[in-house]
Amino acid sequence: MYAIIDVETTGGSFANERLTEIAVYLHDGNCIVDEFSTLLNPEQPIPYMITRITGINDEMVANAPRFYEVAKKIVEMTEGATFVGHNASFDYNFIKQEFKRLGYNYRRPTLCTVKMSRRILPGMQSYSLGRLCQDLGINLENRHRAAGDALATTRLLELLLKTDRQAIEKQSGSSVPEMLREVPEETGVYYMHDESGKIIYIGKSTNMFGRLLQHFRNSETHKAVEMRNRTTSVSYEHTGSELLALLLESDEIKKHKPIFNRAQRRSIFSYGLFEFTDENGYRNLFIGHQLNGKQAVTSFTSMDHARNYLYGVVEKFELCQKLCGLYDTKGACFQFGIKQCRGACVGLENPELYNRRADAAIRLSGFMHPDFFIIDKGRSNGEAGVVKVAAGLYCGIGYIDTCESINQETLNNCIKSYDDNRDTRQIIQTYLKKNPRTKIIKVKSQEINHLD
Repeated sequence: MYAIIDVETTGGSFANERLTEIAVYLHDGNCIVDEFSTLLNPEQPIPYMITRITGINDEMVANAPRFYEVAKKIVEMTEGATFVGHNASFDYNFIKQEFKRLGYNYRRPTLCTVKMSRRILPGMQSYSLGRLCQDLGINLENRHRAAGDALATTRLLELLLKTDRQAIEKQSGSSVPEMLREVPEETGVYYMHDESGKIIYIGKSTNMFGRLLQHFRNSETHKAVEMRNRTTSVSYEHTGSELLALLLESDEIKKHKPIFNRAQRRSIFSYGLFEFTDENGYRNLFIGHQLNGKQAVTSFTSMDHARNYLYGVVEKFELCQKLCGLYDTKGACFQFGIKQCRGACVGLENPELYNRRADAAIRLSGFMHPDFFIIDKGRSNGEAGVVKVAAGLYCGIGYIDTCESINQETLNNCIKSYDDNRDTRQIIQTYLKKNPRTKIIKVKSQEINHLD
């Protein structure tokens, strides 16, 4: 059974915007067997730009039902059906969020007609609903209204079923493996176990249920089929924060070394990139073994990996190979002779100018601040996820009640220790670059200073 659904909204963010209209067509794979559509009172103003697109204004929805008044109807109508939409994640996330506001976890397997059209009908000029309907001869009336778009999507689904019913039925997820039924559509780390209970694969996702379902539907490679066939149970760790999930996944893969995580099974990093200032005032970089009490800028699995990285840094920032331990000579380095070094090796370049580039290289390799906490999303309302970095090293993760007083003691007490390595530091650096508004608390002189 397929529930083809389209919604109109007050905007594009399901976290902040609301539904203004919903339409559902229930389809048994051969024909429409039931339908439902209604305007909805979003309980907030409809922006003028949205009204221009949909034609729905505040006056039209003033006396319409609120979502909670039709929620039971939607649950009952879609029970046991696959949620179908053109760009299904948009409609599905909005409806899930409306149910979440009511304290109900709405979950259905989904099927996206955009993705299936790309697979079954390759080579189309566009996969937008309007253009597909035009090119395929599907009648589309009342564009950008829920009932009109949902009915057109239903006709598109019928065409896709006629063209390749097996592909649609395989992807529809109408039958969910029993072992996945308790896995939430939340962010976290999931584990796939064989019949002896051994972990054979570890992954992370912002939707653990959806990602695991993809594993069980995947028959495209021998590895995917073998992994699916060997899995007899699954478990998971809800993290709330995607950053905490990434860090936990990295640690768990190194700890358990699952057979199907071969590409990610790296050992602890034993070589580090270190720095010091010499007697002439130049910042020097060098590769060495991780040393107790000596803070590494970053770390590596092998000397070759470390040296290759440092060669790249030297080239990028025009540093001296001699001052980076890559060229052993008493005089000028070879690069100075071919004008690829500015002469720091023989004291011709101003140390201050050289050190600016060396500092930039160090910042690229490490953290902007040596001691800080990251405050991120928790597993529930009233909870925050915490990541600790001290002396430039990743220390661990934890959770804190946001009602508590947030100070250095409470933050330290919530942390569970994990091993530091170049992977974890790279994960944190990349996450902060992609999410610049993440809350950071810098630790300095036993005080906590909030940073923008």
